[in-house]
Parts: sequence; structure tokens; C-alpha cells
Amino acid sequence: MHKSKEFIGNDISKKVFDVWSEKWGYKQFKNTSEGFSAFLLLLTSQSWCVMEFTGSYYHQLALFLHDNDVAVSVVNPLVIKRFIQMKLQHNKTDKSDARMIVRYAKEQPLSLWKPQPQYIRDCKDLHTVISLYHKQRTALKNKLHSFVDQGLKGKVVTSVKRHIRQLDAEIKLLESQLETIIKTHEQELLSNLLSIPGLGRKTAILLIVCTNGFKTFENSRQLSAFFGLSPVIRASGSSVRGKTRISKRGNPMVRNHLFMCSFTAYSKNHQCKALYERIVNKGKSKKLALIAVTNKLLAQSLAIAKSGVRYDPDFKSVNPSNNFSF
Repeated sequence: MHKSKEFIGNDISKKVFDVWSEKWGYKQFKNTSEGFSAFLLLLTSQSWCVMEFTGSYYHQLALFLHDNDVAVSVVNPLVIKRFIQMKLQHNKTDKSDARMIVRYAKEQPLSLWKPQPQYIRDCKDLHTVISLYHKQRTALKNKLHSFVDQGLKGKVVTSVKRHIRQLDAEIKLLESQLETIIKTHEQELLSNLLSIPGLGRKTAILLIVCTNGFKTFENSRQLSAFFGLSPVIRASGSSVRGKTRISKRGNPMVRNHLFMCSFTAYSKNHQCKALYERIVNKGKSKKLALIAVTNKLLAQSLAIAKSGVRYDPDFKSVNPSNNFSF
């Protein structure tokens, strides 16, 4: 616990952010540079600002405070929500939320927030737009199939086809820009990841972007949970025996890319092939085996990122407890 710190809860929305402190109570500021500066005047060297991860709204304030040497923590909003429910708090206002964030900070351990490098933020913006274009293209292709099945022709079909070609061109352009940025800043890591049999170029680039070069992960279990590939077991007593499934949290595009890579990996990657055959030979489904292969690819990627060496099919970890074995 950081008893000497003065925790300040920040509840942020699009136009304003509400703050609460035990020292000076409740205040509200505009979510602008002028509002940030006014808020900064109230802070001291002992101030520790705590806020929720609220899409893009929190980022500018967190970055401003970090640049001005103010301690900042960003917490998952679901964690705060569950904490409020646990405390049997029924009021739901910006003021009460800011106050409960302070209460959470006083009772739970916090980690300091650090902004990601600018090139990672640029890559994430590109990735967001690429994902949007992929969704639009899928919707248009589905509509095109519907038109074809109905036997429709003419300007409507021509327009949809033209729009799909435009989206294909934009996706290709943005993916090229994304790859150029990664090659500029993470060329060695990208080359090392591409040495893993079965891991494709697009998947490797997405992994680097979404994990900040694997810098924020300590073991493969964390990485698997982050991408929604960890199993969720539903069982209670003697009556509830739910089917075990993956959580499917995190980035669906990365998860889909990894799953597609698993088809190549289980035939060309020796470790993945052995894992796949072991699971199938036990009578488990092939889909379950492929999911295990995707997790193996993540473990291999993390091991390579941490060690800084290329893939070696004959590599054996010296330390049995080492989390970074291939």
C-alpha cells in the first residue's frame, strides 16, 4: 500500500472528467488541454491519479499527467464495477464513481501506467481502421452473394463490387504502412518471429502491435488470456458441468489469424505437430488440438521475443521452470 500518497479518482467522459479527493472533495473539469492544466494546479508531488480504461477518452489526460511527472494508474473498468458491487454501492453517478475509484486505490495494489511508444500507437490506429475495413468488406461480400443468389444484375451489383475493390486497395495500402513502421522499429523481432514454422507475416506484425513487442507479458499464460485463448471451465457442485470453451476475450482478428496459422503449424512445426498428435490420439477433437497449437505458437513467440534468438526446433530449456522454452 502507498499510504503516503494522495489518491485522486478520475471518472472520464467525452466532454468532462470528474475527480474526487479526500483532501479537496469533488471537482469537475473540461476534457480539454485547458481543463488538464487547471487540474494540474491542484496536484502535488504526492498525488496519484487513478482512472478507468475508457476507450480513447482517458488517454490524453493520462498522457498529460505522465508528461508532467504525476503518478497515474489505469484500471480495467470491469474491475472497478465488480469492486463497487462488492461494496454494495447502489448509487451510479460520476461523483460516486470517482469516489469509489479512490476507495479501490486505497485497498488494492496499483501499478504505474506508462504510455506506449508513439509508433505502437500509430500502428494501433492503422490496425483499428484495417479491422473496420475488413468488417465492411465482409458485409459487402455477404450482400453480394445474396444479390447473386437472387439473380440480380446491373448497377447495384456493379457498385458493390467496386466498393469491395476499393476496400481491398485501402486494406493493402494500410497493411503496407503498418509493415513499414514495424520494420523500422522492430525489424529484428519481426525476423525472429518469422523463423517460427507456421507463423505468418501478418500474424507476427499483429502480435508485435497488440503486445507492444511482448514487453508487458511475463509468461505465456498471460498472453493466452489476453487474446482470449485460455480455457474457461464451468463447473459447480455435482450438477453444473458446462462445456469448457476458450474465453474469446481480446482481439478477434489476432485470434483468427493465429487459428489459421495453426493449420500450417501442426504440419510444419515439430513441437506443434507433436502436441496436435498427442491431443488427437487421446480422443480429443481436432479443433481442440488446433486451439492448443495456437497457444503453443503464442508461447514460442513470447520465448523468442524474450530471448532475442531465432526459432530452434532442437532447443531445450536448461531450467525446467523456465517459462520461455520453445
